[in-house]
Amino acid sequence: MIITKTPFRMSFFGGGTDIPEFFEKYGGSVISTTFDKYCYVTVRHLPRFFEYKTHLTYSQMEFANTYEEIQHPAIRNAMKMMDMHELRLIYDSDLPARSGLGTSSSFAVGMLNAFYALKGKYADKKKLADEAIYLERVLCNESGGWQDQIAASFGGFNRTNFRSDEYEVLPIIISPERKKQLNDNLLMYFTGFTRFSSEIQRANHITSGEKHLQLKEMLALVDEAEKVLTAKTANLDEFGRLLDYTWKLKRQTGMRVSTDNIDILYQKAMDAGALGGKLLGAGGGGFFVFYVQPSKRAAVQDVLENFMHVPFEFEDGGTRIIHYTPETYINNKEI
Repeated sequence: MIITKTPFRMSFFGGGTDIPEFFEKYGGSVISTTFDKYCYVTVRHLPRFFEYKTHLTYSQMEFANTYEEIQHPAIRNAMKMMDMHELRLIYDSDLPARSGLGTSSSFAVGMLNAFYALKGKYADKKKLADEAIYLERVLCNESGGWQDQIAASFGGFNRTNFRSDEYEVLPIIISPERKKQLNDNLLMYFTGFTRFSSEIQRANHITSGEKHLQLKEMLALVDEAEKVLTAKTANLDEFGRLLDYTWKLKRQTGMRVSTDNIDILYQKAMDAGALGGKLLGAGGGGFFVFYVQPSKRAAVQDVLENFMHVPFEFEDGGTRIIHYTPETYINNKEI
């Protein structure tokens, strides 16, 4: 039996520039972090006592005897890709799916990590990120960028640069005290709405030519935000003001990025003293993160009391195996 634990990510700047149609022409860069909310994937070989050969439990329960019978596209394609047979797979999560935190990519990374371990093989973080990108973007044909799979696999507070068909993950070096101050000044709230990121990406067609100006400006903000974080003399509050700016730019990249209810929520927080914030992920719902000075924290929490506040801490581990019990398995060449 294998159990993997894979974090969710919080993207601050550069979202949308991690999509190949954009970064292959102009380059791309994203600042993001993972935090202490996780998905868990448990995998073991299914004993041969049942009339089915594969048992899957996520938001649904599936029983299958062939790959083609599996409804979940990521599981189906991952099992085919890695030649996996006779499995029981269970998915569990600290936070809801389709909520702007890269949950589907965290699942993909954690599942692949578990599959390799079940085969008795080691896969490093880059291999897991690369194969999760291939799984979601090519085999499952889902629209979107590359940052989610990379963040979930590597973990930590990073700047990820994209060019051509390559990427590099660069940890952002700031003092523990400054990093804690940033963490303490961020408030995350659940809007109550969930959606499929790939559908939002497809509907907004964020990389269409007329939106390149906004994306280029959002890309330039990555440099500014990194300077705020790493310059010892810079006021960290500027990070919050840049979040407000990048959110306004992001709203211009598609009609489905925001809604009237989301705009009202955001304005309430700003009126109460937040310096900035943004909807995480592709838009349309999920989680909001706000930058709030300590003196304004109580006021912002008061006006958002009808929304779920989710405390969090940054994490650095990325995907990991938290339980490993090897199994003796003879493949009978049937799923």
